[in-house]
Amino acid sequence: MTMLPDATSTALPFRVADLSLAESGRHQIRLAENEMPGLMALREEFGASQPLAGARIAGSIHMTVQTAVLIETLTALGAQVRWASCNIFSTQDEAAAAVAVGAGTPDAPAGVPVFAWKGETLEEYWWCTEQIFDWSGEAQAADADWTGPNMILDDGGDASLLVHKGREYELAGVVPETPEDASHEYRVILDTLRRSLAASSDRWTRRAADIQGVTEETTTGVHRLYELARDGELLFPAINVNDSVTKSKFDNKYGIRHSLPDGLNRATDVLIGGKVAFVVGYGDVGKGAAEALRGQGARVIVSEVDPICALQAAMDGYQVAKLSSVIETVDILVTGTGNVDVVRVDDIQRMKHQAIIANVGHFDNEIDMAGLERLPGVEKVEIKPQVHEWRLPTGRSVLVLSEGRLMNLGNATGHPSFVMSNSFTNQVLAQIELWVRNEQYPIGVYVLPKHLDEKVARLHLDALGVELTELRPEQAAYIGVPVEGPYKVDHYRY
Repeated sequence: MTMLPDATSTALPFRVADLSLAESGRHQIRLAENEMPGLMALREEFGASQPLAGARIAGSIHMTVQTAVLIETLTALGAQVRWASCNIFSTQDEAAAAVAVGAGTPDAPAGVPVFAWKGETLEEYWWCTEQIFDWSGEAQAADADWTGPNMILDDGGDASLLVHKGREYELAGVVPETPEDASHEYRVILDTLRRSLAASSDRWTRRAADIQGVTEETTTGVHRLYELARDGELLFPAINVNDSVTKSKFDNKYGIRHSLPDGLNRATDVLIGGKVAFVVGYGDVGKGAAEALRGQGARVIVSEVDPICALQAAMDGYQVAKLSSVIETVDILVTGTGNVDVVRVDDIQRMKHQAIIANVGHFDNEIDMAGLERLPGVEKVEIKPQVHEWRLPTGRSVLVLSEGRLMNLGNATGHPSFVMSNSFTNQVLAQIELWVRNEQYPIGVYVLPKHLDEKVARLHLDALGVELTELRPEQAAYIGVPVEGPYKVDHYRY
């Protein structure tokens, strides 16, 4: 295992790259707060009542400047927090340092325990995720009998996975053998849980019993939760934040529209205009990606398995084709599906010389990176951090960004603050829902009520100079809605 960065000798447990970056991070957080009106409004509304008092939140979301504003909103509302990133490349080290230092100094940090730095190995990543579940230091300081969190705030489902798999293997008394064809990451997960089981036979069982709920940020993580619920294996209630309209229709689309070209420009400095760009998937993420690339002058082709999304793409003016039909013409290939092996090694070998491959979906298995690494005769050359040239046996090469992981966070800094304010305001409201009204949420997967979704939108209108029209009472009665909303039925498609 790669050695972990040393932490300053302090009572605060943490692992970050460099505490001296805290001042730079604090300046960026201050600027982000001005662009995150939803979170700042929640601090003003709920700061006095402290609705999250007693909540111990294990957070696993990209440790960015915007996430720092989320973390400090949670603590302003009374929560205790431990944090790790959900991606090995997405941490902004200055943000992690600022959160760890908090109101203290780099020599005496007094903030939130953060375990995140840019460029973690997989072994380090899962070690960091373990740390957000070990609250023994906080328990000792409080003379309490708990040793772990009672809430999870997740992105991609890795924190939830660790609890569910850990408990499953504890009940079985053994961690299964590692399959020969297992990915590197799956091997690391199994090794992590083997060490845990050797140290304690009931650690994750106790953690699962204490957790009152999880709020999940992404499509990928939500899919995992619905599978657990379907199979009767979900251990605690979950709120699907991703399917809040003010998350999926804003973060997934408008966020990608901003951060995809940002990542491409920082990584490659290649002109997008005039290039052939291929977008795999035309969901909300794919729509934002295609719009961004077309806006830069690329000729955009889309692929889809869903006939409805394919029809949308065609009527939005895009060519819709199978990747295999046009792969030789593609200059920039973007995946945004949340699925597995949507770009295979055979596809990569047919691509143009120095074509760019970028993922904005979630995990690195959208692109068959494991297969690419095993390809006989392939050579990997680092151009700069998170930009690698893969020299193929064909004599051509391709540029893979962020090793197949989220390039908008690995090669850039992710979505802009205003978009993330929408998403993270949903997260805070979801945490309050599960913590304050837990008895209303038996084990299952839920979405936030429509009135809260509309509240999130309202909190962001003034910042954009929006003047909202009000229904007159007779108009509201005519269409059968309250004057103050909600204005749409739950199944309305925005």
